[in-house]
Amino acid sequence: MGKVKVMSYTISLDGFGAGPEQSLEKPMGLGAEDLHHWLRQTKCFAQMIGQEGGSVGVDNDFAEKGFENLGAWILGRNMFGPVRGDWPDREWKGWWGPNPPYHVPVFVLTHYPREPLVMEGGTTFYFVTEGIDVALAEARAAAQGKDIRIGGGAATIRQFLLGGHIDELHLAMSPLFLGKGEALFAGIDLPALGYGGVERVEGEHATHILIKKV
Repeated sequence: MGKVKVMSYTISLDGFGAGPEQSLEKPMGLGAEDLHHWLRQTKCFAQMIGQEGGSVGVDNDFAEKGFENLGAWILGRNMFGPVRGDWPDREWKGWWGPNPPYHVPVFVLTHYPREPLVMEGGTTFYFVTEGIDVALAEARAAAQGKDIRIGGGAATIRQFLLGGHIDELHLAMSPLFLGKGEALFAGIDLPALGYGGVERVEGEHATHILIKKV
């Protein structure tokens, strides 16, 4: 059975995974425009958006590892889009356009039902209203023994951490402060949950932290 992983999840120096007041215009929230600067410089990101170029090196290596051996993703609803409440229509189809970079089944946590959304390149979004355990079970079935990536946001990762489901975390620490926003680890006792074995690798634009269960 594959592992459940958090990969390339970026946090600020003060531990926030997004700023406050996320919107269509500011999907990462106020003040967080440069949070993913490290990722946007990489060759991996350029390929994700259909462009050429981008840097190679430590940051790119970590970005690419985040797509290895993946059989499914799980996303919080904010990672799918800015729409709140019931779905007013079916016009919103994600941040990435007609060909998202997932290329595997993606399970979106939501309180509001929606029919599966088939996209180009092998991505299908499934909308799960029964919570993280059902989403994980459906993702495992779809992954067929490969790894499952928990894509965020912070609230989603926190739920899976508290449920004891995450085997490994790769965090990219960006060198900026947000001051407020979505705190990833606030109130979570990682050692009590069995996490340790921390490894640090310095990249070109971010510090990469690897955390595993011990």
